[in-house]
Amino acid sequence: MKRLVSGIKPTGDLHLGNYLGAIKQWVELQNDHDCFFFIADYHALTTRPKPEDLSRRTLELTAALMALGIDPRSSVLFAQSDVPEHAELSWILSNFVSMGALNRMTQYKEKKDQYGQNAGLYTYPILMAADIVIYGAEVVPVGEDQVQHLELAREIVRSVNSHTGKNTLVEPKPLLTKTARVMSLNNPEIKMSKSLPGGAIGILDTEEEIVRNIKRAVTDSDPAAPVKGKGLQNLFDILYDISAPETSAKLEKLYADGKLQYSELKEQLIEDILAFLGPVQKTYQSLIKDPELLRKTLRHGADKARPIAQELLRKIKTDVGLIN
Repeated sequence: MKRLVSGIKPTGDLHLGNYLGAIKQWVELQNDHDCFFFIADYHALTTRPKPEDLSRRTLELTAALMALGIDPRSSVLFAQSDVPEHAELSWILSNFVSMGALNRMTQYKEKKDQYGQNAGLYTYPILMAADIVIYGAEVVPVGEDQVQHLELAREIVRSVNSHTGKNTLVEPKPLLTKTARVMSLNNPEIKMSKSLPGGAIGILDTEEEIVRNIKRAVTDSDPAAPVKGKGLQNLFDILYDISAPETSAKLEKLYADGKLQYSELKEQLIEDILAFLGPVQKTYQSLIKDPELLRKTLRHGADKARPIAQELLRKIKTDVGLIN
């Protein structure tokens, strides 16, 4: 099986956009890939979270991933900081990337003013490259907004291998996620985010919150328009992934025939989202009550990940001339 690596930061509450845009694919990929999934707590430091918030959110995210279907028996699930080789390899790789390349990173341009232009945010893509190559990942599931970072990782791999004359580092290939980017319910011009009130469906939201936010979601002014507007398309994108194929096909036909009522679409979405999240929330509540189990799960994952990371790091240190 091809090895796959991906991570997620413990910086906020998970929402439906996180699940449909990434985690749903992770769950499916567990069946036919050698998967390494990590909680990116080193990366989370770029936003300078309160220490107690970071540790709490790390355990909450672990519980949420498991509740959504990430199985530690099928995949390697661990905390990034439990494998310090990520950070050491990042320093080595930083010598093979130019400041010009880092300056071109769109994410830094977008976030530098919000987080004080800190060096961690600037060098974030180098650590991301280390996260990937330290396990010899062949593929990395990415959305459109992460393609640029992965391409930089590929460039770094080529630079290191060219310098050493060896091919120790594997050049990872992107595995583009199938789901369309999920947008905010009340502003379909921007991505879904819990930071925008009313714009997201949180994985742990109550039934009342879900009903309210779906009912207030933006649609189109003309139900008979030949092309769906962004708001309506966003609701259909959610429908395609959360509902049964025959359900989305039925509503799609109603739209094509000019007979779709937005209230019917929203009621269907509410029903199917609640049906999906009910069991997830029940499992989450059970897991979060046992923080020691969550810590043990992460430690066990790190115990499986670290020997692989140590071996790659030993090889690359030898390749670049370090005595080890």
